[in-house]
Amino acid sequence: MKIGFYRRIIKRPMDLVLGLFAISALSPILLIVALLVRTKLGSPVLFKQERPGLNEKIFTMYKFRTMTDERDENGELLPDSIRLTTFGQFLRSTSLDELPGLFNILKGHMAIIGPRPLLVQYLPLYDAHQRRRHEVRPGLSGLAQVSGRNAISWEEKFSLDVKYVDNVSFVGDWKLIFLTIKKVIVKEGINSDTAATMEPFKGNKKERMRV
Repeated sequence: MKIGFYRRIIKRPMDLVLGLFAISALSPILLIVALLVRTKLGSPVLFKQERPGLNEKIFTMYKFRTMTDERDENGELLPDSIRLTTFGQFLRSTSLDELPGLFNILKGHMAIIGPRPLLVQYLPLYDAHQRRRHEVRPGLSGLAQVSGRNAISWEEKFSLDVKYVDNVSFVGDWKLIFLTIKKVIVKEGINSDTAATMEPFKGNKKERMRV
């Protein structure tokens, strides 16, 4: 597929400039949230996890911690719905937990707009079409996030991710930036209908039926 001028030349420098500006402007908020996380949830303040990025290259993604480390009598972590505190839910509903991802943008691992980076363990579960989501850098927000975020199905989410890959543009990215700001303000689509966060991806329906 032919890669357009914006995607080849402009997108990465634009992300770098926007990332630097956002970190500078939001530095007081970053500091305050970090102190609150340390006070309310303890250490570590940052949640770090390996995620697949551009061309499925693995990188370490940063977020503010939103859950406790509460475990049962067998040492197993309790369900997300229990470990996700009111404070943690607030961070997620306002997307404040995503702010450390700005440093991923500076390091070149992520973009402002792109498919959200998912778990490494999902890589073997994608079909050829879904894998195309890794043809661009993952983003802090993307088409799937402004179209429902955790409230839409995995199949819908992947379809939107690939649609974005096929239509990357300057105007499109800025439209998604403004839509993201709107979604954060009205707090839409944070959770799925059946879970505190989002149900794990277990593979495609057709593939599961063959097993």
